[in-house]
Amino acid sequence: MQILRKPGWLKVELPGKGEFKEVRHALKKYNLHTVCEEARCPNLGECWGEGTATFMILGNICTRYCKFCATQTGNPHGEIDLTEPERVKKAVEELGLKYVVLTSVTRDDLKDQGASIYAATIRAIKSLNKNIRVEVLTPDFYASREIIESVVRAGPDVFAHNVETVKRLTPQVRDRRFSYRKSLETLKIVKEINPDILTKSGFMVGLGETEEEILSTMEDLRNVGCDILTIGQYLMPTRRHLPVKKYYSPSEFEHIKEKGLEMGFKYIASGPLVRSSYRAAEAFVSLLLDKS
Repeated sequence: MQILRKPGWLKVELPGKGEFKEVRHALKKYNLHTVCEEARCPNLGECWGEGTATFMILGNICTRYCKFCATQTGNPHGEIDLTEPERVKKAVEELGLKYVVLTSVTRDDLKDQGASIYAATIRAIKSLNKNIRVEVLTPDFYASREIIESVVRAGPDVFAHNVETVKRLTPQVRDRRFSYRKSLETLKIVKEINPDILTKSGFMVGLGETEEEILSTMEDLRNVGCDILTIGQYLMPTRRHLPVKKYYSPSEFEHIKEKGLEMGFKYIASGPLVRSSYRAAEAFVSLLLDKS
């Protein structure tokens, strides 16, 4: 297997001190996981250094195996921790967060994929201060209206679900239980339940997709009302994962962003190191400024 050499624009600084240590301390204190660590995010140092983190609820064992993801897979056997929403709330309070991102592994061992824990965690955070912004990045919830509605009614400010890749590559990249259609349907249902909620999705490039397929994916997302889009470079976590077929340049990411804005997205974060929850608060502030 040929492994492409990483270009210079993908180099990141090592984690610093200050806020970084505070976030790590709070996570350990309340026994919480972050997708930042589990997915080996290249922005961990920057985001933690600014006092932000994406909490990964419902444990750290995913029931699905996607060929791009470094998260541990297996069978959690239906185990959940009902104290988790309160522990997340305490961490949010201790860190003084004004924007919180919640995500999770996929839990097919649970009838609702953990939607009840999402809802309880949203409510716990909002009980601190209703002005704290909460973004959820969820599994597909089987594209079940009933399950999705239980999370939407809890009051998140942004509801995100990622398509991850273009339609043609979905069977090769994602677990067979995911489907491109089901991911689009999940986002569509959110808008049908609450047209005012901001919806968000994201996908990676560098897996062998064409520009035409990228633009088609963006059009599909706009057709289900998706407001916010993140596009980032796929990076191979280990040699066991899918190889990188191409490294996109910053100018190519900017070109894709311009095309997306022409389609009507309210905000697009497009760049080599962009990830789903990267600089989420700044994206939301930009939306607010655009509306003012």
